[in-house]
Amino acid sequence: MLARRISRWLSAGAAGLLTAMTAVVVAAPDARSAAADDEACRPDGLYRTPGVSVPYCTVYDTAGREKMGADHTRRIIGYFTSWRTGRNGAPAYLVNQIPWQKVTHINYAFAHVDGGNRISVGDPGAPDNPATNMTWPGVAGAEMDPALPYTGHFNLLNKYKKQNPGVRTLISVGGWAETGGFIDDSGNRIDSGGFYRMTTTGTNTVNTAGINTFADSVVTFLRTYGFDGVDIDYEYPTSNNKAGNPLDFAQADAKRAGLNASYQVLMRTLREKLDRAAATDGRHYLLTVAAPASGWLLRGMESYQALQYLDYVNAMSYDLHGAWNHFVGPNAALYDNGDDAELAAGGVYGAYSGIGYLNTDWAYHYFRGALPSGRVNIGVPYYTRGWQGVTGGTNGLWGRAALPDQTKCPAGTGGSIGSTTPCGNGAVGIDNLWHDLDAAGNEVPGGANPMWHAKNLQAGITGDYLAGYGLTPATDPADRISGSYARNYSAALVAPWLWNAEKKVFLSTEDDQSLAAKADYVAAKGLGGVMIWELAGDYAYDSAKGRYGMGDTLTTLLYDRLKAAPAYGARKAGITMPTRTLDVAVGMGGFALGDNNYPINPELRLTNNTGAPIPAGAHLEFDYPTTTPATLSQQSGWALTTVTTGHTGSNVGGLKGDHNRVRLTVPAAIAPGSYAEVTLNYQLPISGPANFTLAFGGQTYALAGDWARGGEVVTPSPSPSGSVPPGGGTCTAPAWSASTAYSGGATVSHAGRTWSAKWWTQGETPGSAAVWADQGACTGSPTPTTSPTPTGSPSPTGGACAAPAWAAGTAYPGGAVVSYGGHRWTSRWWTQGDVPGTNSQGVWTDNGPC
Repeated sequence: MLARRISRWLSAGAAGLLTAMTAVVVAAPDARSAAADDEACRPDGLYRTPGVSVPYCTVYDTAGREKMGADHTRRIIGYFTSWRTGRNGAPAYLVNQIPWQKVTHINYAFAHVDGGNRISVGDPGAPDNPATNMTWPGVAGAEMDPALPYTGHFNLLNKYKKQNPGVRTLISVGGWAETGGFIDDSGNRIDSGGFYRMTTTGTNTVNTAGINTFADSVVTFLRTYGFDGVDIDYEYPTSNNKAGNPLDFAQADAKRAGLNASYQVLMRTLREKLDRAAATDGRHYLLTVAAPASGWLLRGMESYQALQYLDYVNAMSYDLHGAWNHFVGPNAALYDNGDDAELAAGGVYGAYSGIGYLNTDWAYHYFRGALPSGRVNIGVPYYTRGWQGVTGGTNGLWGRAALPDQTKCPAGTGGSIGSTTPCGNGAVGIDNLWHDLDAAGNEVPGGANPMWHAKNLQAGITGDYLAGYGLTPATDPADRISGSYARNYSAALVAPWLWNAEKKVFLSTEDDQSLAAKADYVAAKGLGGVMIWELAGDYAYDSAKGRYGMGDTLTTLLYDRLKAAPAYGARKAGITMPTRTLDVAVGMGGFALGDNNYPINPELRLTNNTGAPIPAGAHLEFDYPTTTPATLSQQSGWALTTVTTGHTGSNVGGLKGDHNRVRLTVPAAIAPGSYAEVTLNYQLPISGPANFTLAFGGQTYALAGDWARGGEVVTPSPSPSGSVPPGGGTCTAPAWSASTAYSGGATVSHAGRTWSAKWWTQGETPGSAAVWADQGACTGSPTPTTSPTPTGSPSPTGGACAAPAWAAGTAYPGGAVVSYGGHRWTSRWWTQGDVPGTNSQGVWTDNGPC
């Protein structure tokens, strides 16, 4: 069965992608955080735990690339599941069947979060616990290592890892069935709340105690069972309602507003505790996630700020179409071909410049926005998805297959969640070997089959294994092969499928042709590698039995195709970045929740942690991924220009470039310890942004919040506009008072500088609150006492206006300073075309003569 793992989109359809992110500000790195030799091996962009010397070089080389052996320049990650033990009569897939020399990483699926917020695989002493207490007498290669204090899969994983020291093992936590609960030792699901309860309180605040308990238990678990890291498969910390397992909706939907914030804290806490354990143990521990690949789910995950804490991300670039709705399409297409029926019905192509987001290429580029290409792995399915009763389309492709009785939709689909999109008519019986069971123990239609069974269907072979999966072909016609299964292939999509014209059954598959194309894509694009769900779905032909069964044909193809690939991409930026780095942090926040998050309008916050102001007029540049049209704009009066465009138009055949790059002009000085925010506007989800630079005073700097390799954190030289004149000056504006209420445009003096209020404020100290715009050091001269200046005469200093001249065609944000008519003026709010001193709206405050 696929139970305990399958990811599905239970949305109302693609139209929902037309949507709040708690501001998670990236702290600047501590220069003491890693010894020089270890820092040389840290992957580009990976968060540094303050004060900890992490032994990165035990896993990475001096270019920041993972060391996996001479014949493994790219990752081949296989999920090994706990439940294919052979005890239930179905074929077993055991540790000895893994093609150890052809993989680089093995993710054990699954551990769960127990009722005490700890990682668990159940009672380790339970007689039928496959992880720690099961044996397989008489199975060659499954003999236990007597030196270990436990048996089961964990014993065999460590036994074979000793024989294959280049392979790393990770414990995967969660999955479809165990994100919001767990399967107890009796096989019953306990709705404990899982990740939702462990990370988030009932009032949607961060459950710090629960997260700390979990992270501490993970460290102990890795040390106890010899794992090299932890893989978090949390499905899903998105703000979109009705996402994930329907059994979790009661827990998850009530906490949607807090899930993103708590997810960031969970991942940061895991990273920091793993790093501290690594420093103690002398080995770097991996932290990874299985991440959704659909634009709908990712829209509710803000800008995926947790990526900075990960060694790499495994994109679940499968389950992109399935019987949760009636749109018939490929499970895991590499590309969009412009004809996706689900996207077309939702108006997606017209809304987003022809960009379709249900394909592997789009998913890769999404994560490329925040990570080097080598820290992104694409997912490939060794299983099928499918429908019956398909009408229309080309041999079923892009046809429709709605369940005839929409009152019987499976939980989480169609009318059961109030959706107007019909649920699909999933394939059953012989076409649904790895089926799930519903709460009543009935088959859930879905067309789920291992690839070895799909090969038998294609060849018209009835396997001898059907009874082990509960099929009874002698009595149930649905469990018998009828008609013929013709293989079809779309080179535009890079997607194969089987079409049974007699039964109108469509099964989306993955085979040698599509997988070879994906391997070539990985090699050419510099990706980290491939993640497989799941190893037991691979096939080989058994000539003795005259049928296909479990094997390693597809994994061998991946190995052969990637073993000579060049080293993966290890740099986050596609441009040459400055080495001089400012201690400036960048964060994204203010996202709307769920379906309200469209257009996407977060606030980008720039926090100045240096000892000098960032002057008005500084240029901020950054990259954002090409997964959204190159039309990003701003709504805060920061002038924005496009520097480079990585892609335009549709993404048929793939997105052309990785990044678009823009430049923003900082409208007002940002004092040390203060921050400024700009509201962005874009259409489809992005990760990042990333690769920030700040230019002012004739210098261009990188920002420490990017966690780039190399570079030197410096304090910027004061720019001429922000310098204090020799001998100083007298503040002519009234002194700031904590008890005074100030309206927008009010001018005060504080700490030898003049400040202008951007909006109403009281009790917020200039220099530490964003409401105050720094207008520079006080420059006024003392009032002469010997010869009083007559009223209306020019200022004794008679200086020229230093502020830029007001221009009718320029848009000014609140707090902007201009000169006009020999006076200096500050805008109280956004304005354009309003003449200082004459406008009826009072937008300009007169700050006196220049």
